[in-house]
Amino acid sequence: MNKPRFAGLLTALLGVCLIPPLAMAQSAIEGTWKIDLKRMQMPKKPDVLLLQDGMYQCKTCVPPVSVKADGTDQPVTGHPYYDMLAVKVIDDHTIQETEKKDGKVISTSTTTVADDGKTASFNFTENNNNNADPITGQGSMTRVAKGPAGSHAISGSWRTSGYGDVSDNALTRTYKVEGDSLSMSAPTGESYTAKMDGSDAPYNGDPGTTSVSVVKLGKHVVQETSKRDGKVVSVAKMTISADGKSMTIAINDKLHGSNMSFVAMKQ
Repeated sequence: MNKPRFAGLLTALLGVCLIPPLAMAQSAIEGTWKIDLKRMQMPKKPDVLLLQDGMYQCKTCVPPVSVKADGTDQPVTGHPYYDMLAVKVIDDHTIQETEKKDGKVISTSTTTVADDGKTASFNFTENNNNNADPITGQGSMTRVAKGPAGSHAISGSWRTSGYGDVSDNALTRTYKVEGDSLSMSAPTGESYTAKMDGSDAPYNGDPGTTSVSVVKLGKHVVQETSKRDGKVVSVAKMTISADGKSMTIAINDKLHGSNMSFVAMKQ
């Protein structure tokens, strides 16, 4: 299943009219920001899953995944975060997924479909190679369409409803400005330092993003573009509130053809 990566795409502006616009953005962006889970707008485009005849398919994964659902490690290609996937059927309403990269467990998740089949709940743990604490969380999904007759209850189209809880290390980012460069660091070990002129800079600690560019679009708007091996994977447009205490981030996920938004609060 496509699990969102919680990127801290955050910035802000000061409202002091005597300071040039770029200087205002640079001053206010510094500090730590945290995503408010209650103010997330999840993608409307659903995930499409199928578990039938001993095979598990994630048809909307990029690239699509098709593996045996026998609980053993199955090789997958084209995914930056994992190269092995094990899908175990716990019962007729529950499955467990384990992702590995180079033999190391990267993530585990358990998804359980409600008895009426209309909703599902999931919990997950994500690890990385940055010697950081794992990310943990839980959330819920709503069914959009049923799966074929005779398939497992997880089959069908699902839209993520929201997250009831996610560990703070996935929700917080810290920013610092030095000259014309913006630096970001995260508890998960991700970081970058980029000039605010739209030029590419290395993105560290996330195999799904290899470079990033940051550009100021207007007095209250900054845009962050993430790339993987030169290809744009997402574009985040960040709009600052008048008081500089919150930021609305609209994300265009180029890989999956979907959009989402959330609000981050300055800590």
